[in-house]
Amino acid sequence: MKERTKKKNYAKKRVTPSIYFLLWAAFSAFSLLIVLLFGFMQNIMLKQSYKSEIAYNLAEQGKAIRQELGNYDGRFYSAFVRYLAQRYDVGVYILDADGNVVFPVEEDSETDFTESFDFPEKVTRLMEQLASAENGEVLYEDPSGEYVYGSELIAYVGTEETQTLYLYVFKPLKLVENVTSEMNIRTMLLAIFVLVLSFAVSSAISGVLTKPITEMTQKAKQLARGDFSVDFHGRAYGSEMEQLAETLNFARDEISRSDCMQKELIANVSHDFKTPLTMIKAYASMIQEISGDNPEKRAKHTQVIIDEADRLTSLVNDVLDLSKMRAGIEVLKPEVFDLSEYTRKVLEKFGYLSEKEGYVFAADIENGLYTCADPVKIGEVLYNLIGNAVNYTGEDKKVSVFLGRDPDGNIRFSVTDTGKGIRPEELSTIWDRYYRSAEAHKRPVKGTGLGLSIVKTILERHNFRFGVESVVGKGSTFYVVFPYAVPEEQTKDK
Repeated sequence: MKERTKKKNYAKKRVTPSIYFLLWAAFSAFSLLIVLLFGFMQNIMLKQSYKSEIAYNLAEQGKAIRQELGNYDGRFYSAFVRYLAQRYDVGVYILDADGNVVFPVEEDSETDFTESFDFPEKVTRLMEQLASAENGEVLYEDPSGEYVYGSELIAYVGTEETQTLYLYVFKPLKLVENVTSEMNIRTMLLAIFVLVLSFAVSSAISGVLTKPITEMTQKAKQLARGDFSVDFHGRAYGSEMEQLAETLNFARDEISRSDCMQKELIANVSHDFKTPLTMIKAYASMIQEISGDNPEKRAKHTQVIIDEADRLTSLVNDVLDLSKMRAGIEVLKPEVFDLSEYTRKVLEKFGYLSEKEGYVFAADIENGLYTCADPVKIGEVLYNLIGNAVNYTGEDKKVSVFLGRDPDGNIRFSVTDTGKGIRPEELSTIWDRYYRSAEAHKRPVKGTGLGLSIVKTILERHNFRFGVESVVGKGSTFYVVFPYAVPEEQTKDK
């Protein structure tokens, strides 16, 4: 119960959002981000643009107002200042050095401009700006939220006495703030609209993109249940999906073939075990019932039992060796050895076939060829390849064995038979477990049927190049390319 609970909890932790949701979320987030970024940048640029425009216009208007005030010699100075303010749509005040409003004034008004507009502080900032000005006029953004144009004015009190006054022209930035606020509201409304629109669009796009994946998932489940007739090709969704469909169909074919081979493997192993076991049981019964007291018959029957037991042992060992090598349990022990001498020794094991069965072994073995590999495993490779050639050679019973240097400096081993050859469509499957040629053969195939699979596994673990060349009706040549190694004696001499 605890293990089941752990598995359930683990499964819950591993739950991830679907591709549909991820595509929708990514598309919606991207769209929303673009809108917000656009609104933010537009807000900044709009504010900057408005401020630049206000600053430029205020500078021109301030200069014009200053010039007109200098040219005016009438008596209604306050009315003229108000006229200029209305005409240029700006605020215009003339101040003294103490920050008091000199013009415009209302004789009947009780309004204190000094308190209302906090002119002492503004005049202080204005005079600070003017102190560093070169042409007697300044333009700056006041902390109170307005752009200010300021300059000095000289007023004549009498015929000789003069008084320094200050022209204070300003333009509030409330318009900019109002426009920015309005733009923010529109940006938020646009963001909401885009979010809704992106939800709909991304949902549709995600549905289109994930539909083939969903279909292939359902077909993959069918394949997992053993339905090898499923076809992953569907409606065209782009070259990537077509490539995925091709790959899945290839995997389906390979799984189907492996499934068939697995069933065939079980059938062959069962048959290979059943036959010797039946023979052992039959001859044991014969010893018990018939030949128990006859030494000659008993010896003959017990020999059959021993041979069949050896056959079982060989089959079990081959299966175990193959399983160990495939699982990587068995560690290779490479060393430098004389491959030429080793090949001759392996070939001598088939000498009895020349004497009893009339086989002809044509050996072309170059002397002094050393390689670095696991000698025991390479011995299995050589024995299995030569044995395979013996089993499938032609009526002339000829097997050719070659070992020599190739143009690249490596060592090439090859064994050639004169049998019926291998059809092109079977070349890719001959290395599989329990593969046997579909061609009928007069002589029974010896061994367990695992020879070429063992050869393939050993050579792949050594990273040696190997293959087969075959012509139907003429025979086959199996080859292995070994790396050349310098003998240890020569290394020590150097």
